[in-house]
Amino acid sequence: MASISISKKHTLTHGEARDIAEKIARDLERRFELAYAWEGDHVDFERPGVSGRMRVGKSDIALDVHLGFLLTPLKRLLRTTRYLKTIFI
Repeated sequence: MASISISKKHTLTHGEARDIAEKIARDLERRFELAYAWEGDHVDFERPGVSGRMRVGKSDIALDVHLGFLLTPLKRLLRTTRYLKTIFI
């Protein structure tokens, strides 16, 4: 199983960071059919072959994604997607 872990600093308020994380989660749900649910300050998401968690901190956001065997070749593509490179600049 391949994993992707990325953490980025941000200068947003905690509420603004959560709002952006919600927007990202809704877009991922729409585009990739990922089910997601908030629990406190993190959102868990999954679909067959993919699971992960996005944690919203006061000054950073951390994203951990686990890819099943069949999706492992997508790891490089996913690491370069705008979600993982440009959120919370």
